[in-house]
Amino acid sequence: MARRRLPSRSAPRFFSSRPARVVIVAVFVLAAVALFSRLPGWPLIDYRAFDYLSTIGAPPLPEEGPIIVAIDEPSFAEINVQWPWPRSQHAKLISALRAAGAKVIGLDIIFSEPSTPEEDEALAAALGPDVVLAGDETLVTSDQADQFIRVLPLQMFSEKLALTGIASVGLHRDGVLREMPRYDDGFAAMVATAAGADVALPERTGLIQTFGGQRTYPTVSYYQALDPQNFLPAGIFRDRTVIVGLSLQNAPSIENGGADAFATSYTVHTGRLTAGAEIQATIFDNLRLRNWIEEAGEPVKLGLLLLSVLSAVALVWNGTGWRTVAVGAAAIIVLFAVSYLVLRFGRVFVPPLAPSLAFIGIAAAQATLDYAQERKNRRQITRAFSQYLAPALVDQLARDPSKLKLGGEKRELSILFCDVRGFTTISEQLKNDPQQLTALINRLLTPLSEIVLSHSGTIDKYIGDCLMAFWNAPLDDPAHAVHAVSAALDMLEAIEVLNADLKAEADITGRTHYALRIGIGINTGECVVGNMGSTSRFDYSALGDAVNLAARLEGASKAYGVPLLLGEGTARSVSDAFAVLELDRITVKGKTEESPVFTVTRKCAEDALAAHRQFLEAHYRRDVGSQQRLAPNLARDIPALKVYYEQALQSGGA
Repeated sequence: MARRRLPSRSAPRFFSSRPARVVIVAVFVLAAVALFSRLPGWPLIDYRAFDYLSTIGAPPLPEEGPIIVAIDEPSFAEINVQWPWPRSQHAKLISALRAAGAKVIGLDIIFSEPSTPEEDEALAAALGPDVVLAGDETLVTSDQADQFIRVLPLQMFSEKLALTGIASVGLHRDGVLREMPRYDDGFAAMVATAAGADVALPERTGLIQTFGGQRTYPTVSYYQALDPQNFLPAGIFRDRTVIVGLSLQNAPSIENGGADAFATSYTVHTGRLTAGAEIQATIFDNLRLRNWIEEAGEPVKLGLLLLSVLSAVALVWNGTGWRTVAVGAAAIIVLFAVSYLVLRFGRVFVPPLAPSLAFIGIAAAQATLDYAQERKNRRQITRAFSQYLAPALVDQLARDPSKLKLGGEKRELSILFCDVRGFTTISEQLKNDPQQLTALINRLLTPLSEIVLSHSGTIDKYIGDCLMAFWNAPLDDPAHAVHAVSAALDMLEAIEVLNADLKAEADITGRTHYALRIGIGINTGECVVGNMGSTSRFDYSALGDAVNLAARLEGASKAYGVPLLLGEGTARSVSDAFAVLELDRITVKGKTEESPVFTVTRKCAEDALAAHRQFLEAHYRRDVGSQQRLAPNLARDIPALKVYYEQALQSGGA
């Protein structure tokens, strides 16, 4: 006897519940992201996000910003003097700019070493409080200690009331300049102070807001600034801040590098470096307009990370699917959009990568677990039902396990019982040849089972030579009664084919042929269907009066000389598909009231059906004469009921 065995269920455990798994995944991902965000390389990933966010829709170049006087290729060609140029040359530039109305002149050139006395005196004579000279600060590392060394202009230049500003800038580990200088006396800060601006440095880490790539600021060549009346528009320098420094027209690339040129946030778009003079101009405007971008503190970062984790947990709490992908993508877009809006309008950079990674990590990890669980469920369902359901139905259950409701549920089923007539006699005759008996029962049950499955039925069990099947569970089948009856008729035809094959084989081998006959009972009614049994072993089966009646009908079919009996519910459901013929009213075991029983044929002439109804009415009123008159023609017109008519006459209409 073959029985379906589903996996045993152990007592629920904490870690087997979905909420517990989701929480564990969330905690693990949160810890992993928190750990990764402490790695040295992580800030560079955040800063690369800053590069893009701060340059998308960047503010336009501020009005009344500095003008760059570039020490560039044309100037080298025009002046035609080896660098460094004589300091008297710079003195001429200062005088020319001052005469042109420049408000402040910043020389991003370090004059820390003396040249000739005449040249130094010439430059000193041109200096004043409207001039800012550049200094430098360098970290010197030794085995004993690390110390900062400042390189300042010559004392004789400072005595002329010229201001000094430290032009050094700090690069991040990826070589990109993003951070505002922390010097109170930074070069740009001193230029802004000289210009009369109220300068205040960022309280926390300040990131530079760039306004574009190289040569964004208005730039003129050094040689043009020496003679602005002939080379430049009138009044170009009036009341303007001027920054003088190296600024090549052919902006150097990252690959080639360049003197006094730096990668900025805008370099991600251009791949070009920005001259130091323009860097100082950008810092000057950041200080003057206070539009630098502060980096969010750890509490804000942690708060956004926790919010992202909680949002991801809420998303996957009840399940994952294609909506998880859509919502996850939308969440990432929202996180970056919020980061951008806060940066653009709040001047605060809240890194979106850690929250995004946490959100995606939780969603992806839980989706992976769900997928693995679904695959496991599919394998379990496939193993449990592949021998009892049609492959198409098994595939449906595997794709959507929710269609399989574990436990009991009430459903209307069509139940079929099929038993071999006289199998005990056959077994007795083959008791000395068990191999032939086994082969015979297998030859019988195989085609019958295949027919049930081909008609979308579910095989409940085999009990010796008896087969029980039902329709409309575990999957819905609106035409379950029609399918059950169709299967029964095909089973009867299959038996005839099998008997012909067995007889031919018996004639060849000289064995005795034992003809097989089956009886089938089908009933339709409400049942309880589900997993029945103990906690360690159970079957997917059906229980109820409708099941019992189907079994009784199978046993009663022999008494009526027909291989197939139907209950009233089945007959009513298939009356439009088959020729349904009522045979009698019987009281089955366990019932007190009579129930009509029916059989079917694939087709039957209308006059024959009418004659059968007359025969049945005569049977109920015990009119033997009318039955005898109708029986011969009915036996000819409906040969499937020949034995039934003969038995009715022999019983005297009883």
